[in-house]
Amino acid sequence: MLIPPVLYGPCIRFNQENGMKHSRPIVIKLGTSTLTQGTKKLCRKKMLDIVRQISILHEQGKQIVIVSSGAMAAGREIMKDPKLDRLLPRKQMLASVGQVHLMHIWSELFALFDIVVGQVLLTRDDVSNRKRYLNSRDTLHSLLKHHVIPIINENDTVATQEIRVGDNDNLSALVANLIAAEYLILLTDQGGLFTADPRLNPTAQLIPLIEKIDANIYRLAGKPSDALGQGTGGMITKIEAAQLASQSGTSTIIGSSNHPDILLDIVAGKSVGSRFLATTTLRESRKRWLLSEKPQGKIVIDHGAAKHLMDAGASLLPAGIIKAISNFERGNIISIESETHPLAVGITNYSSSEIETIKKIHSQSIEEVLGFSYGPEVVHRDNMTMIK
Repeated sequence: MLIPPVLYGPCIRFNQENGMKHSRPIVIKLGTSTLTQGTKKLCRKKMLDIVRQISILHEQGKQIVIVSSGAMAAGREIMKDPKLDRLLPRKQMLASVGQVHLMHIWSELFALFDIVVGQVLLTRDDVSNRKRYLNSRDTLHSLLKHHVIPIINENDTVATQEIRVGDNDNLSALVANLIAAEYLILLTDQGGLFTADPRLNPTAQLIPLIEKIDANIYRLAGKPSDALGQGTGGMITKIEAAQLASQSGTSTIIGSSNHPDILLDIVAGKSVGSRFLATTTLRESRKRWLLSEKPQGKIVIDHGAAKHLMDAGASLLPAGIIKAISNFERGNIISIESETHPLAVGITNYSSSEIETIKKIHSQSIEEVLGFSYGPEVVHRDNMTMIK
């Protein structure tokens, strides 16, 4: 599955002296082993410590998104049922009960620091279907804009095998792609990726920096392991997540939740855990993806709009549109053309029928004409690449 990269702002790289300076969000994935601390119940003490660290980052102006496991563990705690059943309907039942309990705990803990959280449940369909992709992205973007911390989990109660991501490591990578995150932090019970299993080999050494993920890296990851059977991942799924994130322009850090102030140290630029470098910039990834896809339709624009796109790198507004050609939906990739030749390709925020309704009008009139608005731009400049 090809996941589209979307750019929100300029990429500001990691700086050892100044830590993580960025204008893009940080995704933090918290696994079941972290939240339960090796037991069969959620560890409130550990959760509070994580909230404390995130509250400091939040106060510093960092945009934080949490991908939280633990719903089924919370469900077993509420139902007083430690049985580990592999049947999907039973798992979905436990997740349904546990998700409410889990979010209640998160909400209460963050409230101690006057931080509002919002729950977001996703399936693979929400990031592979372009229309849902845009809707999910816009929701997360709006939460962050209003200083709300999104807490995300897979929608286990409705997800079938076909649309399940399957583990929150890969879900967190998809979320990192969805919001164009600068960093993905995967907290676990291990200090990072080692040359051997440190639980079995006392001479195992931490690998602090991984520039390229290959077969050797996967071999070092070993096999999925969870003594209590509560998690769905392991080091392999974390490597998979790091690889997916790196291809979208996001660097990944795997670190131990038991390291004191682990999140603060990572964001401060200290050398902790294993860091997987992004293999491309977000802009390059986005451009390659847009140019590789077949446009579903065309938008023909006038000379003034074409000049703004070519010379100023502007977004496409409805005022400069002459017409839409072919039937296409919001979220489709379309070709942007002058009356003589193609200029760019991009992701449209409006369907062809909506564009025909709002063409040649000012952006502030969109809501009045349509009864709703997805924003002032028909195609945002960050979701557009020029054709040379």
